[in-house]
Amino acid sequence: MSAMMQPQIILLKEGTDTSQGKAQLVSNINACMAVADVVRTTLGPRGMDKLIHDDKGNTTISNDGATIMKLLDIIHPAAKILVDIAKSQDSEVGDGTTTVVLLAGEFLKEAKPFVEEGVHPQNLIRSYRTASNMAIEKVKELAVSIEGKSLEEKKSLLAKCAATTLSSKLIGGEKEFFASMVVDAVLAIGTDDRLNMIGIKKVPGGTMRDSFLVNGVAFKKTFSYAGFEQQPKKFVNPKILLLNIELELKSEKENAEIRLSDPAQYQSIVDAEWNIIYDKLDKCVKSGAKVVLSRLAIGDLATQYFADRDIFCAGRVSEEDLQRVAAAAGGTVQTTVNNVIDEVLGSCEIFEEKQVGNERFNIFSGCPSGKTATIVLRGGADQFIEEAERSLHDAIMIVRRAVKNSTVVPGGGAIDMEISRFLRHHARTIQGKSQLFINSYAKALEVAIRLSFCFNREIICFVFFVRKICKVRLVYARNPDDKK
Repeated sequence: MSAMMQPQIILLKEGTDTSQGKAQLVSNINACMAVADVVRTTLGPRGMDKLIHDDKGNTTISNDGATIMKLLDIIHPAAKILVDIAKSQDSEVGDGTTTVVLLAGEFLKEAKPFVEEGVHPQNLIRSYRTASNMAIEKVKELAVSIEGKSLEEKKSLLAKCAATTLSSKLIGGEKEFFASMVVDAVLAIGTDDRLNMIGIKKVPGGTMRDSFLVNGVAFKKTFSYAGFEQQPKKFVNPKILLLNIELELKSEKENAEIRLSDPAQYQSIVDAEWNIIYDKLDKCVKSGAKVVLSRLAIGDLATQYFADRDIFCAGRVSEEDLQRVAAAAGGTVQTTVNNVIDEVLGSCEIFEEKQVGNERFNIFSGCPSGKTATIVLRGGADQFIEEAERSLHDAIMIVRRAVKNSTVVPGGGAIDMEISRFLRHHARTIQGKSQLFINSYAKALEVAIRLSFCFNREIICFVFFVRKICKVRLVYARNPDDKK
């Protein structure tokens, strides 16, 4: 009995927040709304960019929701969920990262008055889940399939998807130019799901219109040794040898120890080292390859050796670029030069080294597999090019998703308003508190329209049209000093 009456002691770390109940729910909602307010002004074609300066001195200019959310130093545990939402959206879909954060914040904002009035969260969630399932079914009903359409119709529709994504980005002024480029790049890789098969190379200088698409692989010229300038810089239908070994004259391995009884034997060791490297180079030449690429170094001896035999070589090629060349040219990366047969060699129609801005680029075009593409991006400041790359990444992800799923819906907030109208009509047909909760869910979906458009002359007709079909009263703030 005495044991049962023993008081229970809970030891918590000093400073631990033990608040719970309605006050904690409201606190969590307020924290999430504060995070949503940070990215609120970046939504839509009239959205503004954010300039973020971190502790390390790095400066980022972006209106991409996922990028901004990653750079925010958020401590509140509930608000961190919004960061995870944005990351998940960016990973799975690529675009709409700002929209999902704002929708989540708007759902919480609409739920806040009900929580304050004592409504149990489970009742709210039940109605929200019902509305969500109905919205998903409505979206599937309204979706348009691109299956069975001709290639031109499919490309036109995919270009519209890409243009919708780019309309709110920094490069929105050239969205038609980049939309067609993105569609061609995605269609070039076909059914390959690896996003790294589409490379984006950034070259400062020039204008956005100077950007171009390579139906193959392009990468910046690697570090070159003496003799590089004597090598040919253009080949037609060359064979390509891909290596993952060093072609460099090396002394004995580290920690190696050689004991000689006769000093004359030292010359035989030196000769053996030279014979090893010359044997490797001779086998590369006998393979018939005219282009030799290696992930590791190709030294000055090998560079001059290849130049004397009209062979192009490049060492220290990045792993990503080497794998893309292998996928495009149909070759296989070799870890030895022994028994190099034709089946492991790649090929392309044209290889050339080309000047792009202040950089030299190695370009492989007309590759047989056609599973890769490279976008060479031009622009002014580095910050501008970085944001343009993020914008193209979103467009590529959206077109890739449309190709994979084969269904699309209207953008620009149109689908949000249609679902909102549908849910409002449904709410009138049910009884009880669920009617209010579903109505608040429908109201939250209007956030895209409220933020994407400004109330100017072009939008007045749209506002009256929305009021008519939804039969709701749209209220907006107006300057009391404005007499017009």
